[in-house]
Amino acid sequence: MPAMAKIDRPLAFILITLMLDAIGIGIVFPIMPDLMARVGAGDLAQGSLWAGLLAAAYATAQFVFAPIVGSLSDAYGRRPVLLCALFFLALDYVVMALADTYWLLMIGRVLAGVAGATYVTATAYVADITPREDRAARFGLLGAAFGIGFVLGPVIGGLAGSISVAAPFWVAAGLSAASFAFGLLILPESLKRENRRPFGNRDLNPFAIIFEAFRIPSLVLPLILIALFELMQLSYATIWSFWGKETFGWSTFTVGVTLSVYGILLALAQAVVMPFAVRFLGEERLVSVGLIVSLVAAVGFGVAQTVWLVALLLPIAALGDLVPPTLTAIAANVTDEDRQGMLQGVIASLSSVTAVIAPIIYAPVFNAFAGEDAIIWLPGAPFLLAALMILVMIALRWRVPRL
Repeated sequence: MPAMAKIDRPLAFILITLMLDAIGIGIVFPIMPDLMARVGAGDLAQGSLWAGLLAAAYATAQFVFAPIVGSLSDAYGRRPVLLCALFFLALDYVVMALADTYWLLMIGRVLAGVAGATYVTATAYVADITPREDRAARFGLLGAAFGIGFVLGPVIGGLAGSISVAAPFWVAAGLSAASFAFGLLILPESLKRENRRPFGNRDLNPFAIIFEAFRIPSLVLPLILIALFELMQLSYATIWSFWGKETFGWSTFTVGVTLSVYGILLALAQAVVMPFAVRFLGEERLVSVGLIVSLVAAVGFGVAQTVWLVALLLPIAALGDLVPPTLTAIAANVTDEDRQGMLQGVIASLSSVTAVIAPIIYAPVFNAFAGEDAIIWLPGAPFLLAALMILVMIALRWRVPRL
């Protein structure tokens, strides 16, 4: 029976919590220009720069604290760490709602980076309560919940933002506080005491935790593939809107519609297709098939000149996104039960690093091939660069027959 049909109360809470978290993240996107104007961050161009620094601060804080928080959950249990993360996330949104200076916003973003352990601990929680053979499908459900939240978040943010620039933050704070209260009442602990490990000084060093994970031979290739796939995938988040405007003359509304459609397709792929794909292909073959599908999508977007081709490629790209939860399940299955939190923290930390690197790589490539001085007009060049990364992943996968 596919894992998607086995949703008990703790798993339902985790899925709802992650969906609400994603809504809280996406809810602020539509009002970011107005928020920058409120704190005196200059005109639109300058505001985008300061908003980028906020995003960098969030990613940096998550890079530093995600492995630490994951290790804390290995030592003291998932429930208290998850509830603390939800509490501080609600506090962060209150700070953002009240902030009238840029530096107060910066404090809020750093606090959010620390509280970003919600996803880390939630994933470790699911690993605790799920048989090894069902983990890939269960992790797919987590991705689906997050995808639904990202679709709903900007819509709610746009509606609340029409009331005031602070309203979306108050909505997000309420959602996080509701998750905290709900978890306080119904969420049991998932990590047995015999599966816990002591928290030591070494666990306070995120670099030491990451190096420790890479010293486990069976984790090296899955972690490398996860990081490369995240970096490849961020080509879409980084330049999709610019590429759509340059190639097709899309409006902001059209860009938003395409992203929402993709979010829906992603949720369907991970919630509906994932359990059956794992059952019929197995985890390792699913990784190989997913990489090939992702390669087709990246090359297609790179050369696409018609909207119908983009429409055809969107569901293909969504199917390629079955790779990350599958790799996460493979990594979880070769990791001791008392290090599941550490593993998820390392994965989140690597994702934060790729979020910092991606704009540095893809934005200059787009500018080189879409600017006025471009030798060859090819706005999809960043997607072709992403396709080269997938070829590297396929080569690595081919060199190691078994992950």
